Amino acid sequence: MNNFIRDYLVKLYIPRITWTDIIEIVIIAFVIYNVMVWIKNTKAWVLLKGIIIVVIFALIAYILNLKTILWIAGKTISVGIIALVIIFQPELRRALEQLGRKKILFGLFRFNDGREKGERFSSKTAEEIVRACFDMGAAYTGALIVIEQDMVLEEYEKTGITVDGLVTSQLLINIFEHNTPLHDGAVIIRGDRVVAATCYLPLSDNNNLNKALGTRHRAGVGISEVTDSMTIIVSEETGKVSVAVGGELIHDIDADSLRNKLEYLRRRTIDVKSFKIWRGRLKHEGKDV
Repeated sequence: MNNFIRDYLVKLYIPRITWTDIIEIVIIAFVIYNVMVWIKNTKAWVLLKGIIIVVIFALIAYILNLKTILWIAGKTISVGIIALVIIFQPELRRALEQLGRKKILFGLFRFNDGREKGERFSSKTAEEIVRACFDMGAAYTGALIVIEQDMVLEEYEKTGITVDGLVTSQLLINIFEHNTPLHDGAVIIRGDRVVAATCYLPLSDNNNLNKALGTRHRAGVGISEVTDSMTIIVSEETGKVSVAVGGELIHDIDADSLRNKLEYLRRRTIDVKSFKIWRGRLKHEGKDV
C-alpha cells in the first residue's frame, strides 16, 4: 500500500486551478449546454443523430482497419463539412440573427417555459381541443391545429399572429369562425396555451395522398413531415376530423380516438411507429384511413 502511494499517488500531477480556470470552465460548459439545447429544439437534432451514427460506423471501420471505408471517409470529409454548413444553414442563420439582436441571452435562461417534465399539457386542455374540433366539425367549420411536441415551432409561430391565450373550446371556435381575422391558417398550441394563429405551414408534396384532399390537409401533413408535431385537421367540406403525425394521415376519427391520442401525447412523445400501429387498429375496426 505504501509503495502504491509512493509510486502513483505522490507522482500524480494535479494542475493548479485558478479562479480564471474556473470562469473558463463555467463559460465553456454554459455555451456547450445551450448549443446542445438549441440543436435539440431545431430540425438540426434529427440530422445530428444521423451524423453521430455515421461517426460511429467510421470509428468501427478504424478499429477493424477497414481500409477501403476509411479511404472513402477521408476523401469525403471535406465535402461533408461543406454539406453540413448547407444543411444547417437556416438554423445557423437564425441563431446569428438572434445573437445580432442580443435576444439570445434571454433565450438561454428559459428552461422549459415553466412546463412540467411529466406532462405536455393538462387533461382539461385535451378535452377542450376535442370539444372544439367536433363542435367545428358539426358546423362545417374548417380548422388546422398544430400541437407542439419536443421540437419548438418558433419558425412557424413567427409567420402568424401572437395570441398567447389559454386553450379553451370557445377560443378555438372563435379563431376559426368564418370571415374572422384569424380564421385563415393554422393555430399552434404549446402546453396549455394557444401561442399563435394564422400561421403558414409547408405543404406536403407526397404523391400518395388522396388527390381530393385540399390545402388544409396537405399543410397538416406537411408540418408533420418536417417536425415531430401532431396536427388535427377539421374538414370544412365534410366536417370530418383527421390527424397527422410523421407524414401519416388518418381520416375521420371519432371523439374517443382523438381523446385517447391526446391523452397519450400529453404524457409522452408520439412517434410514427406507434401512430402507424394506431392507424392499423382503426383500419381493422373499419375506419376510413
